[in-house]
Amino acid sequence: MNQIASSAAETDSSLKNLVPRIIPRAEHGISRKNISNGALRVLYRLHEAGYKAFLVGGAVRDLLLGEHPKDFDIATDATPEQTRALFRNCRLIGRRFRLAHVVFGREIVEVATFRGIGEAGNSDRHVVDGRIVRDNVYGSIEEDAIRRDFTVNALYYDIADFSVRDYVGGIADLQHRTMRLIGDPELRYREDPVRMLRAARLAAKLNFSLAEETEAPIAGLAGLLADVAPARLFDESLKLFLSGHGLESLRRLHNLGLLGEIFPATAKALAGPRSAEFGRLLGYTFTSTDERIRSDKPVTPAFLFAAMLWEPVRSLAERLVEDGNDPNVAWQVAVDRVVHQQAVRVAIPKRFVMAMEEIWSLQSRFEQRQKKRVLRLLAHPKFRAAYDFLAIRAHDEPELREQVEWWTNAQELDAQQLSEQLQTSPPRRVEGEPAKKRKRSRRRKRSSTDTDVVSAPDAENPGE
Repeated sequence: MNQIASSAAETDSSLKNLVPRIIPRAEHGISRKNISNGALRVLYRLHEAGYKAFLVGGAVRDLLLGEHPKDFDIATDATPEQTRALFRNCRLIGRRFRLAHVVFGREIVEVATFRGIGEAGNSDRHVVDGRIVRDNVYGSIEEDAIRRDFTVNALYYDIADFSVRDYVGGIADLQHRTMRLIGDPELRYREDPVRMLRAARLAAKLNFSLAEETEAPIAGLAGLLADVAPARLFDESLKLFLSGHGLESLRRLHNLGLLGEIFPATAKALAGPRSAEFGRLLGYTFTSTDERIRSDKPVTPAFLFAAMLWEPVRSLAERLVEDGNDPNVAWQVAVDRVVHQQAVRVAIPKRFVMAMEEIWSLQSRFEQRQKKRVLRLLAHPKFRAAYDFLAIRAHDEPELREQVEWWTNAQELDAQQLSEQLQTSPPRRVEGEPAKKRKRSRRRKRSSTDTDVVSAPDAENPGE
């Protein structure tokens, strides 16, 4: 009997002694006023049709913590096909996990059938090298509870009597603000290595600590993330960094030794000679992004990734210059190499890669104060992102602060005022920087003697 099958047998035996803790409505703080209309409609319809229906997972956890969840997931004993028969606005999705999505305008309510234990080799449950690649074995609510990842995510709100059911000690862990895996942690991480990232993310979001037995195996199993599809790791990266708790997620990943498995160049730079400066750059970037998310302002993954890979690109470009390469060529080689190596771990979509490269390449154009170039840069689609990145860099690079001040003022002037200022105020030169000769040529030529590779080359032709 293999490890998975053996574990399933042991679990099946323990189910017989599994007694839920039931918290009646009067003893918990969940109110239906805080549950979305769509989720309530699904819960009531399933209940009225004779099925068991529970709000489950993060929504129950967050409601008990006094938070306001955005997503509401439902668990039921109805199969996906039976759920679809009750709702005209329902579609079935997923091959690995078959789910029903009930759509109410912009809200999607996810409905999952209780997961069963099953055994490896079952046609509906397929395991490869300890990882579950397909799992559509259905079972009881008890089985569903022990199949979930963390105890605080295995709490069920029963629409039948408005009680909360706890099968695995989730209430106690919620009170102690502890993240604890259900079952054998090593086995659960091997089943799905992404659970290690999920542990870091949820601990960061909730400001919880990891239980000792939950954290202990991570150091030895972190390498399993190399076998996870890069596209899936990109999705997980968005959850980690774009949920309003990005900075704390980054810290948790770094402390747990997981950052190097998904962003190896970033982790290496944080251990390099400029670790302090780079750490502060990331701190400013993630703090700004977290604040924008909490204020419902738009953000782009490209900005975060540009910051995370800035120091790896810059340091590599400098080494290439030291080896005798042309600065412009060195920069582009560094960009291509770092981005390519990163794509092996996390598949950043091309549209974001192009935006990252534009943010980097526009940095050197802030030095230019010729009227046409200023107006052209102000009109550039990525101007604001590049300007924001320049402002963040200026925290630790004082020589950039005059540029930030000038461009901040430029954005506040109308076209005529800006034109007048450009005619009367020549660009200030950073103290200690050699004067640059003006070149008049219809076709712009890049100087082969320029040795400044701290920022990107001119972006007249970004991506070349």
